Order: sequence, then structure tokens, then C-alpha cells
Amino acid sequence: MNFRKYWRTHKKGILGLLIVAVLIVWLGFIKTGLFPFLFQLTFNRDISLRHSDDRINILLLGIGGQGHDGPNLTDTIIFASIDPGKNKVTLVSIPRDLWVPDLNDKVNTAYSFGESKRAGSGLLLAKSAISKIFNQPVDYAVRLNFEGFVEAVDLVGGLDINVDRTFNDHEYPIDGKENDLCGNKEEDLPKLATASSQLEAFPCRYMTIHFDKGPAHLDGKTALEFVRSRHAEGDEGTDFARSARQEKIIKAFKDKVLSPTTIFNPFRIVSLYSTLKANIDTDIAPTEMDDFVRLAQSLKEAKIQSAVLDYGDDIRGIPGLLSNPPISSDYNFGWVLIPRTGNGNFSEIQQYINCEIESGNCPISKVPKINSK
Repeated sequence: MNFRKYWRTHKKGILGLLIVAVLIVWLGFIKTGLFPFLFQLTFNRDISLRHSDDRINILLLGIGGQGHDGPNLTDTIIFASIDPGKNKVTLVSIPRDLWVPDLNDKVNTAYSFGESKRAGSGLLLAKSAISKIFNQPVDYAVRLNFEGFVEAVDLVGGLDINVDRTFNDHEYPIDGKENDLCGNKEEDLPKLATASSQLEAFPCRYMTIHFDKGPAHLDGKTALEFVRSRHAEGDEGTDFARSARQEKIIKAFKDKVLSPTTIFNPFRIVSLYSTLKANIDTDIAPTEMDDFVRLAQSLKEAKIQSAVLDYGDDIRGIPGLLSNPPISSDYNFGWVLIPRTGNGNFSEIQQYINCEIESGNCPISKVPKINSK
């Protein structure tokens, strides 16, 4: 099997992230016994993975990890639907601030809440929450610790990318300051709810980050800032731009992992394996990894399409499926997003997701059109 040729053929973010998971287990087999895996990969051509309706749906999660306030909150949530028959992959970026009535909290708390109840239950609850919101089955899940990502990027010597646009983000969250009252008192919270922005209400929670257009070499910390930025000025402040930055970083990481300076450096390989193994949680069984390799090989020429759930842009007349309700006790005094059709009414979102999976490039009407059921 020619690893370099295989890796070079996959150019998109979803395949890159799946490949990282496969690489971890692959290296694990090097230590624990590689021949059974190679035998299955070489002689067993069938792909036997859990799926529904001829598609394989995977939930990708990113967390801050230990040392952060809310270490298991999922800052990044991506739903990936793979259709081998149509040779198509659909990626849907889900905002962490989406309010889920069943949780009485934001969607980014599902994994954390599940883990707090019983270790190993985080993936189950996160999959259940997304499945209900989208009305789609979720077959597998992969959770990546961002601290592990930072360490891994530094281990491979940083990433070289091209920044598409210069941008500033004055509301980049400072780790550990998420719930800092910044000198305010608890009784001030209702009044602070009328502030024009979270930055105005809680300035100590944020810092400014800046990126210049053009070639850039990023260390792990800076790469993480690049993909996590949500409030940049201009076009880079959209979830669409953030999704593109995520794909750019994942591709750069994948290319660096398979570069000669990494792949032929035993110390780096062992260190990378140890770091990633300690920072990934998944319900993909080791015995299924050869199936994922074959699946990825079959999708070399797949059509990759992306969709984002957001609240649109009124100034430019771009509609979205979500809205931002007033901060109130109904949402624990937090900044949240709800369906524009009403809190807990995910029917329009479900129609949109189903359309994206089936055909793609589905327009969002400026006027909500949903079934009356």
C-alpha cells in the first residue's frame, strides 16, 4: 500500500480528519501486531460499516481539553454524511451556541454532560442530540482534544498555509475566562443582557488576534486561533469562512504528517502517536479501521460539499435558518441561537439537511417554509 500516494489524493477536511483517526490506530497496530490488519486490508474487499439508507454518517467534535474552563465543551461540531453510491460527502458545520431544549443548554454541552454522568457516554449523548436535531442517524463519532492538536502541530514543526484575507478578531475568548464576571456582580446579569455585545459586558473574557493576508507559518497555538476565530471583522467573521479555515488547517496538518521530515523520523512518529492517542475519543472499533481505509480509497474523486447552519446576514440580504433571541432566563442568560421558526422547532432545519444530503446546493428561503405537522 503506497501511503504517500493515498494521502495525496485526499484534499478536503473531512477526509483529512478521518485519516488522522486511521493513522492513530494504524500506528497502534505497528506496536501491537500489524499483520492481521494488513491481511484484512489486502484480501477483504468488503466494507462492513454501520450505516443507514446507504449512507455513513459521522459526527466530528473538537474540545478544549484539560486546563480549560469547560474542558469537554465541543467548540467544533461537524456532521459528515458519506454516500459511497453517489461518491459524495456532505459536511454540515453546527454552531456550538445552538440551543437544545432537551438539554436545557447549548448543543456544545452534550458531550460534556454525558461524560459527567458516566465516562464513555459523551459520544452517545452528542450523537443522540444531533440525530434528533437533524432527524438523521449518526453511525460514528470522533472527538478530538484541541490541546492534543496544538501539541501535534508543534511536533511536526508547525503548518504552512496561505491566509486568504487579512482580519482582526477583537472577541477571541481567553481560555479560563469564559465565566469571569469581569468585576460585575451576579445581580447585574439581567442589566448586562441589554449590552450591545458580550465584549462590552465582559471585556476581560476576550483578546484581539490578527492575521495578515498571504503565506504564513503557524505554530500549534496560532493554528488553533486561526480555526477557532468566530468574530473576525468582515467576511472572515462568517461561519462559512471559519469552515474553510478549518479545512485549510486540516489539509496542511495531513500534508505535514506525511512529509519526509515526519514520516521518516521515528521519534516524531512515536511522539505523534502518543499525543494523538491520548487526545482522541471515538466509537470506531479497531477492527473497522481497514474498512475506513477502503472507504477513503473509494472516495478519492468524491464530490465534497459544505453547508453551514447560521443566522445569515441581514445587511447583505443573506438568509439563515437560525435567529439570536434576546438574552434572558429562558436561555440561562447566555447568548444562544435557535431555529428561526421557533425554539425547539427543527423541522425546517431537517428539511434543509435532507435536501443537502440528497441533492446539495439547496437555497434558503427568506421566508420560512415548513410543513405544518
